[in-house]
Amino acid sequence: MRFEQLDVWKRASRLSCDIYKATEAVQNWGFKDQITRSGLSVPSNIAEGEERETNKEKVRFLYYAKGSLGELVTQLYIGIEVGYLNKERSMEMIKEAKELAKIIGSLIRNKESQIKEENADYNID
Repeated sequence: MRFEQLDVWKRASRLSCDIYKATEAVQNWGFKDQITRSGLSVPSNIAEGEERETNKEKVRFLYYAKGSLGELVTQLYIGIEVGYLNKERSMEMIKEAKELAKIIGSLIRNKESQIKEENADYNID
């Protein structure tokens, strides 16, 4: 399956677009740059991982995507607190980011169990 077909990639891409739209009026370039990079990193790492050859590599990039979601949630909370971002809209994005983190966590567990199965096939008693 191509990464473009993955619902998690589609949702992460939409979230990234939402971040860009939500920060259009933000004058603090450093904040805007950081939060848009965090948002962009999620679908980018999902895509990069899916293009890798081994499950071990795929898992590594899923962990990066999940970590970027943690950064994004933190930055959304800070953006609300300092008045850069609309609270209601940002809380919706936080909810979506947390749901994506759960989905990615599940993908990681599934791929890690596949890795264990692959490794078990090579163990001879």
